[in-house]
Amino acid sequence: MIQRKQTLWLLLASIFSAGVFYFDLYRATGDLVEKKVLRVADHFPHLLLALIMIALPFISIFMFRNRKRQAKMAMVSVLSTILFLSMMLWRVTAIMKQVPAPSGGGYWIGAVLPAVSVVFLILAIAGIRKDEKLVRSTDRLR
Repeated sequence: MIQRKQTLWLLLASIFSAGVFYFDLYRATGDLVEKKVLRVADHFPHLLLALIMIALPFISIFMFRNRKRQAKMAMVSVLSTILFLSMMLWRVTAIMKQVPAPSGGGYWIGAVLPAVSVVFLILAIAGIRKDEKLVRSTDRLR
């Protein structure tokens, strides 16, 4: 059913994942070097993963009749988000190697949003499993 808790979690995960398009992932600043900014739109694999991170939870909202498929899509979304985060860390280390040591840099809001999205996806998977267990228990009563 669409009015269940996991729908809210999946929608929030999709919205938080969409936030990576609006916020930077990493900013490196320095005295000798111009400011380097890591964005999703600058790297094609990151762009594809970000689109998958947004689309899968949103599509899985409407798969409420097939809870097993809904849970699998949420798991694939968790894996794609983890892959996105690991690729982001890999790119940040590459930027840190290019920028001289005395310069500073830091993660921005866009780097935290996928991690929050993973938490919402895990809550959605737990809700889907709880619903599946409830349906199985009512089938036994018939």
